[in-house]
Amino acid sequence: MSKSELIYGMHAVDALLEQQPERVIEIYTLKGRDDQRLTDITVKAQEWGISVQPMQRKSLDEKSNDEQHQGIIARIKVAKVLTDNDLEPILDNLTEPPFLLILDGVTDPHNLGACLRSADAAGVHAVIIPKDNSASFTPVVRKVACGAAESMPLIHVTNLARCMRNLQEKGIWLYGTAGEAEQEVYDCKFAGGIAIAMGAEGKGLRRLTREHCDELIKLPMAGAVSSLNVSVATGVCLYEVVRQRR
Repeated sequence: MSKSELIYGMHAVDALLEQQPERVIEIYTLKGRDDQRLTDITVKAQEWGISVQPMQRKSLDEKSNDEQHQGIIARIKVAKVLTDNDLEPILDNLTEPPFLLILDGVTDPHNLGACLRSADAAGVHAVIIPKDNSASFTPVVRKVACGAAESMPLIHVTNLARCMRNLQEKGIWLYGTAGEAEQEVYDCKFAGGIAIAMGAEGKGLRRLTREHCDELIKLPMAGAVSSLNVSVATGVCLYEVVRQRR
């Protein structure tokens, strides 16, 4: 029997039904809730022959460990974890210059989910994370990602430095964010294949990751705070690339 996990939230469940309905085993909904959005998801599930079980709020709260489930939870088959080997065909099949996001040591699931959402919106082709010392797919990540977790390839690599070297060999230029950088993100000319490397909030990029970057960049900080939340900083950097590519 295949392993299963729970996901919750309207966007996450709806996105999975749209993109990978074969993974959805059953759905639990809040008993008595009657709104169009939930009805649409329920109808979609039933069209795929997926069981929908109404439940009391207490039962849903227990299933989601009191996270905000928005009145819907799905039990799904665990997806295959993508690794270095899966990155190769993604890059080979692109018809435009690669646009990648590297997250080094982002352990907070809310931050990972928000980064995935920004990456999906900006047209990033894949997000790369180290297998260890990083958040991975959890119900919280999927909910915060608002459906991006189902569409954005999340590549788990055992050796981030080696992966970065391989990207450089493919002609992909690696930009790392660091407070000590002399160049601001708005001074860069983003062209060709690009990977943006973001570090954990507070710690930033690890030394070895920083050393493997072709160029270090920073965001201008005009106020009293010394850094932005990693998901906010990621969105700013990604969309500067988007702006220039357009």
